[in-house]
Amino acid sequence: MRIKNSGILLLAAILLFSCDKKRVFDEYKSVGSAWHKDSIISFDLPALDSTKKYNLFVNVRDNNNYPFNNLFLIVAIETPSGFTKVDTLEYQMAAPDGTLLGNGFTDIKESKLFYKEDVKFKGTYKVHIKQAVRQSGKIPGVEALEGITDVGFRIEQKD
Repeated sequence: MRIKNSGILLLAAILLFSCDKKRVFDEYKSVGSAWHKDSIISFDLPALDSTKKYNLFVNVRDNNNYPFNNLFLIVAIETPSGFTKVDTLEYQMAAPDGTLLGNGFTDIKESKLFYKEDVKFKGTYKVHIKQAVRQSGKIPGVEALEGITDVGFRIEQKD
């Protein structure tokens, strides 16, 4: 009976991981107990097929210590020539009642945040992500953003 249960568990794991055929890059980096406002999370992207289009996502893992409804990010893509395109992004992270959005069964939620679609790459790129959260009515940014545990970047091949 124990071997049968192990076999079913192994089969379920294989099915779960084989369903992610669009993924071409998916990496997370820990920010520790709080994401400092001057901390930049960087990803070196692999060389991708220049004839294909890709969708880009910022992934965030957060927990119940996250005190805000929204998350503001500054995302920069550095091209092989050194040109950098910078975007300031806002994402909703909690429902109006304060319940965190995202996937997960525990207090840690994982959010796949849409960034760009139909992107073509020529060469190797770098991505830099920085938090830009501010408290309402205050100009300085939040020094140490609690509740964010990991930041990731994901690339999926477009159909």
